[in-house]
Amino acid sequence: MKRCAVRTAVATIWTDPHSSREIDEPALQYPVHIQDWLSRLTHEQRLDLCTSNRTQTQALFGQEVLKVREENGWAEVHVVDQPTAKSELGYPGWIPINQLEAVPNLIETYPYAFVQAKTATLYHMNHEVGMEISFQTRLPIIESDAAWVVVQTPIGKGKLRKEDIRVVYPNDRLWPDSGEQLVELARTFRGLPYLWAGMSGFGFDCSGFVYQIHRAFDLTIPRDASEQAKQGIEVGSDELQPGDLLYFAYEEGKGRVHHVAMYTGDGRMIHAPNTGKQIEEIPISGIYAKEHCISRRYWSPLNEGGSRHV
Repeated sequence: MKRCAVRTAVATIWTDPHSSREIDEPALQYPVHIQDWLSRLTHEQRLDLCTSNRTQTQALFGQEVLKVREENGWAEVHVVDQPTAKSELGYPGWIPINQLEAVPNLIETYPYAFVQAKTATLYHMNHEVGMEISFQTRLPIIESDAAWVVVQTPIGKGKLRKEDIRVVYPNDRLWPDSGEQLVELARTFRGLPYLWAGMSGFGFDCSGFVYQIHRAFDLTIPRDASEQAKQGIEVGSDELQPGDLLYFAYEEGKGRVHHVAMYTGDGRMIHAPNTGKQIEEIPISGIYAKEHCISRRYWSPLNEGGSRHV
């Protein structure tokens, strides 16, 4: 097994080396053409990512994966910081080898730049525009001035505008003071289109959305909704606070968990609904009221279900 880093803006993790289609070619290239890929997909082709079980999750620029083996230009990997019952090594799947760089984990050193905007431009050292990278991308800082930081990446040095990032130092406390902070951040993504297996500012699925909102506060929760619903602190309906997670199950709440949203207060929630829709904040009513099965809290300092990485 070898530690590698993703060397493109966002890498889609596929179910197997045969999961991709001809239309998916822009997502398989290096450098990746994520916006081009998403703009080409029809509603049916986006839906097929889920119904045909083509994609599993995504990993961001500089993020660590463990490479297990290679096969015909593909690498079997585990995304280290995405917990799952599927593997103790991290979320499993396949990625084109050309999107990986065999380097150590890049964010073990401080300070590091944490992208807070939906997406941000990574510039070349001469200030020419480079790639567009996602929210939650984290890269170690080499030097900085009033307006810029120089970061180390899997493909060399680059520059980020300070207005797009948060600079994180070793003793910085990212843990939220209240769930309202998670809600405030989640609301900045309203209108972003849903993407099955999405984990970036280019598109989220329901569990990827709440996962990344928590990660922004150094709270690592399970990648999938069905596993998130089993951890954290259980919260009764009369105890809900903004930032708590709401889980929904088939058979009017008695079947398998299939969806997650974040409670925003006053009987409302924010979520990434499904293919063809956008992140929205709505009342908890209709089918959601019928299917709500359990609520969990991960942001409380008393919580033992999540982990902290500072």
